[in-house]
Amino acid sequence: MADSEHSSTSDEIYLDYQDEENSKLEFSEDEEELVIRMYNLVGERWNLIAGRIPGRTAEEIEKYWNSRYSTSS
Repeated sequence: MADSEHSSTSDEIYLDYQDEENSKLEFSEDEEELVIRMYNLVGERWNLIAGRIPGRTAEEIEKYWNSRYSTSS
């Protein structure tokens, strides 16, 4: 049994991580609407917002928000 069959390069690991992270930042329309409504109610209290969306972490929601709605001034 060759070790090369079971080993992966750091590039492969990095690509897997990128794919996983990008898929987590894809929110459904319902999730997006809920994030917007909750943000308007509670502001940047990501833990409270995440508590209303099963399977989402505060970090995912914050990253999603900043990637979609953050303004650089």
